[in-house]
Formats: sequence, C-alpha cells, structure tokens
Amino acid sequence: MLKLNAAELRTTEPTEAQIQAIKKRPLYIILDNVLDTYNVGSIFRLADAVAAEKVYLCGETLTPPNPRIKKASISTWKWVEWEYSVTAVAAISNIKTQISNIQIVAVEQDARSMPFNQVNYELPLAIVVGNETYGVSKEVLELADLIVELPMFGVNKSLNVMVSCGIVLYQIISGLNPAV
Repeated sequence: MLKLNAAELRTTEPTEAQIQAIKKRPLYIILDNVLDTYNVGSIFRLADAVAAEKVYLCGETLTPPNPRIKKASISTWKWVEWEYSVTAVAAISNIKTQISNIQIVAVEQDARSMPFNQVNYELPLAIVVGNETYGVSKEVLELADLIVELPMFGVNKSLNVMVSCGIVLYQIISGLNPAV
C-alpha cells in the first residue's frame, strides 16, 4: 500500500513497477451519462482506492484528458484503466462477452431495488451509477442482475453519485477475502 502525505498526493505519480504491483480486483465501474467532471475524477480516485480493474465512461460522460477530471482525480486517470463506450448498454454487452458470470449491479432508487447492505455480492462484478439528475437509464436497469439503493432517512432523496458508488464499493470489498 502506497502512503503519501498531502503534498506528495498531488504531485507524485506511481512508477510503472508500483502500478504493475497493484493486485486488481475483478470490479468494473460503469458511469451511465455522469455529467459532472468532478464526479468523474473522483470516481477515478475511488477506482484506484479499491483497485478496480477498469472504469467505463459512457454516453455524455466526458473523458480524460480534461482539466477538471485531472484535478479531481489527482491524475489517477493516468493509471486506472478506462474505456469510453457510446452507451452503458454497449459497455455492459462488451463486459458480458469478455467476462463470464459477471454480476451487473445498478445503484438506483427503483421499485425492484434492495438495500445495498443486505446483498451477497459476487465477483466478478460491474457496478453502474447514473446521471446526477436522471439516474441509471431504464435500459440499463433492465439489464442489471441486481438493483441496490442506499436508504435515505432525511428530507433529501439522494446522495452524490460518487458518494453512493463509494459506499456500495466499500460494502462489496468489505465482504471479500482480504487476498482478493
């Protein structure tokens, strides 16, 4: 585990050897029309933090290089593998042809959703998060093996897309064998 202080965090990039030494988890993050570049950059940081295999940027989601993504990601977009896909549906189709038995989990408030912390997640897994206003598209929800949501106990009806993604991802990895 690489430990950096605040100044190093913003100016130090890992060596190729350090990047290669990271044991990636079979976790994939799909951004379904996420528009805020700060959310996109933060999700790159999250993908690095959980050692996700890949991030898919879909639809209207902007891609690196982008100054706001660079700033929010603290340059993690340079070593977190990512790919652009015209739609999240296409990204899911691509993943399903490459990885057998992958579980597709959408994070969305829906009549079919289950509380995120009452689910048995299995790897390999792709987590889909959606647009800040409209959420995960209906087409993607139809393809999902599972829809999970975070319970909201206050007046506000939702959390930031990156925050929701982070909470669910850490729930997923907390149930894994530490060697995974």
